[in-house]
Amino acid sequence: MKTSRRTFIKTGALAVAGSAVLPELILGCGRQKGMVGLQLYCIRDEMAADPLGSLKQVAVMGYKYVEHANYIDRKFYGYPASEFRKIIDDLGLSMLSGHTVMGSQDWDEAKQDFSDSWKQTIEDAAFMGQKYVVSPWMDDSMRSNYDDFMRYMGVFNKCGELCRKNGMKFGYHNHDFEFSQKLNDTKLFDIMMKNMDPELVVVQLDIGNLYNGGAVAIDVVNQYPGRFENLHVKDEIKSTSGNEEYESCIIGEGIVETQKVVDLATKIGGTKVYIIEQESYQGRTPMECVKADLEIMKEWGYIS
Repeated sequence: MKTSRRTFIKTGALAVAGSAVLPELILGCGRQKGMVGLQLYCIRDEMAADPLGSLKQVAVMGYKYVEHANYIDRKFYGYPASEFRKIIDDLGLSMLSGHTVMGSQDWDEAKQDFSDSWKQTIEDAAFMGQKYVVSPWMDDSMRSNYDDFMRYMGVFNKCGELCRKNGMKFGYHNHDFEFSQKLNDTKLFDIMMKNMDPELVVVQLDIGNLYNGGAVAIDVVNQYPGRFENLHVKDEIKSTSGNEEYESCIIGEGIVETQKVVDLATKIGGTKVYIIEQESYQGRTPMECVKADLEIMKEWGYIS
């Protein structure tokens, strides 16, 4: 059974509810080397069954950076932060970024403050050495009307301030609804880009997800130059199952024109971090796919 990222995040969020300097840029042929990571959701089943063994395989492939997608009850893939940090360090990996949904329950409107659990999320992310805390979903209740949506844009900026105090940046990761849903006759994504302070909130543009919302990646990068320092590198093909029109595939094999998009994002989008994500595999194993994705990024000149 194929589990979509949307379903995974929504289910995980419901279950859970209860400035750092990047390495010096090394430019070659207009491309940037050294900040290519793996979103561990790509190998979600493997991480669930054997986190340590899976991370070892990732390190052997040549990955240096990872982005987590599992933080529950102050544990990363079942490990307390102190233990998971040691695992990551011992493997020569760095957890550059992490996906944790910031929901409506994480902000106390009366107190004008974040919940203790969200403050702990930030604390644990800082302990792990993360540079980014990324919320990869927005519940329907946060985007049902314009006033509520605008209020949460203010909360996002406040979270950016909180993360900055802890040496990190707050980010938001798009899916498709940001491009297909409108409030006051304006796409959610355009409202977000106008109201999220770029000094406080990083937009982690997923160049694949947006196709299911009717957008085209290269057009979005052109529309908002300088806004995408953290990019989810992905490609898409027509879906063979499920409710979505497109599903992800090995980069360079789909409709996204991923190399062109990544090159443009590097040139005008301010991109410094490249996180590989593939959620569907077309008959190959997840490990085979993420290894192939990494090799392609090397061929394109983004990894030494």
